[in-house]
Amino acid sequence: MSTDGGTAAGAHGSAVNTGADTTGTESAGAETQESGTAAAAAPLPNSLRFPHAEAVFGTGAHGGEVAHFAEPLREQRQLARGQALADLSALRILRLTGPDRLTWLNSLTTQKIDRLAPGTSTETLVLSPTGHIEGWLRLVDDGEALWALSDVRTDEAVEFLDRMRFMLRVEITDVTDGYQAVGFVGAPPEDLEAVVVWDDPWPAIGEGSASYAQIDAGAPRAAASHPGAAVDFRIAVVERSVLREWPHEGLAVAGRDAWEALRVEAWRPGAPEVDHRALVGELDVLRTGVHLAKGCYRGQEAVARVHNLGQPPRRLVFLHLDGSGHVLPRAGAEVRAEVRGAPRAVGHVTTPALHWELGPVALALVKRSLDPEAALTVVVDEGAGGAEGAADDGRNGSAEAELVAAAQETIVAVAKERAVTAPPRNADVDARRR
Repeated sequence: MSTDGGTAAGAHGSAVNTGADTTGTESAGAETQESGTAAAAAPLPNSLRFPHAEAVFGTGAHGGEVAHFAEPLREQRQLARGQALADLSALRILRLTGPDRLTWLNSLTTQKIDRLAPGTSTETLVLSPTGHIEGWLRLVDDGEALWALSDVRTDEAVEFLDRMRFMLRVEITDVTDGYQAVGFVGAPPEDLEAVVVWDDPWPAIGEGSASYAQIDAGAPRAAASHPGAAVDFRIAVVERSVLREWPHEGLAVAGRDAWEALRVEAWRPGAPEVDHRALVGELDVLRTGVHLAKGCYRGQEAVARVHNLGQPPRRLVFLHLDGSGHVLPRAGAEVRAEVRGAPRAVGHVTTPALHWELGPVALALVKRSLDPEAALTVVVDEGAGGAEGAADDGRNGSAEAELVAAAQETIVAVAKERAVTAPPRNADVDARRR
C-alpha cells in the first residue's frame, strides 16, 4: 500500500545516497507533507539491508525509503513473482493494547472489529462527521495487541482516537522507532521473524460490505476477473533489530515504485487517492473497509445516505496512457475531456505508474457523470503559461500544455442500483397523474 504522501514510478525525487554501506542504516531526508494533511513529517528510519550506493530514495517523508534501484521494471517483475521484497519503511506502525481495544475502535471507525479474531487482517477508516476519509488503518490482532499500519493523516487520526478513550482500558503507542514494515506479494519467507503479517483482504467483499465497482457491483463476492484477485499483497511488521541482521537470501529489494505499480494494476486505492473530499464510495474501499450493519460511528450517517439514496460525486478509474512519448504524468495532473465542445478538466491523476507489462498507467479520480467512453487526455507538462496562464485566459490549461491520450477503464460504476427505492406511484390515486 502507498504511504504518507506516496508517489508512483517516475514521480519520486532523484536524490541518491552515495554511502557504500550495504547494511541497514537509519536514513534521513527532507521534510514533506503527510498524505491528506498540511503537517510536515520527517522521513522515518530504514533498517533494511540493501546497497545504499545503488538506491534512489524518495522525497520528504519518503526520504529514507527506496524509490527504486534504477531498474523499476525489473523490480516489479521480481516483486510480482515473489522474488523480491518491497521497502515500505515510510509506513507508520501503531500498537493498541488493553482489553477494550477492539470494542473501543469498533465504536469509532467504519469496520466491525469488536470480535476480530487473532491473525485476521482487515482495514478500517476514520471519517469526518460528513463522511470524508480522515484516517486509514490496516489492522491485525495478535491476541494481546492490535497492530495498525497507517499512511493517511496518522497524527490527526491518533489525536482523535486518543481523545475518545475516556475511561476505557486501551492505550495507543506509535512503535515505528522499533518496528518496520516490509512488503511482499505472497507469504513472507519462513526465516523472517515477523511479529505480525497483514494479509490484504483486497478485493474481497467483506460481510456487511458492498462493492461499488462495475465488475462485481451487487454481487455477494468479488469477481474472479477483478485485477486485484491476481495480486496477493502482504505486509510484515518486523523488529528493527531483527531486520538489520536479516540477509533476505534469494530475495532482491524492490523500491516503493514497484509496489505502487502493482497496486495500480490491482485497482487498489491507497493514500494518494485520499484528498480532503474523498468518500468511501468514490474509491470502492467500502468493500474491504466499511461494515454497513454495525453500530454507530462518526460519519456513519453520511456513508449510509450516499449508499442508500445517492451517488458519490467522483469515481475512481484506471487509465491506459499513450506511451509513445516516453513521458509519465505526475500525481495531481489534470485529466481532460471534451465538454460542450471544448476540452475541460474532468478530474486528476492520483497515482501514475510505469508498469512492467501494461506500460504507462494510472489511477485517477474523475467526475461521476463523465461518459465512460469519452476520449481523455492527461496533462504531462503545463507549458510556459502553466496554471497561472490558464487562469488568465479562462481555459483549463495553457496553450502550450503537453498532453498524452488516455483510455479509461471503469472501476467505480457510473451508476448503481439504489439500496432503497421509493414505491411506485399509484396512478389511480396520484392527482399529478390525472
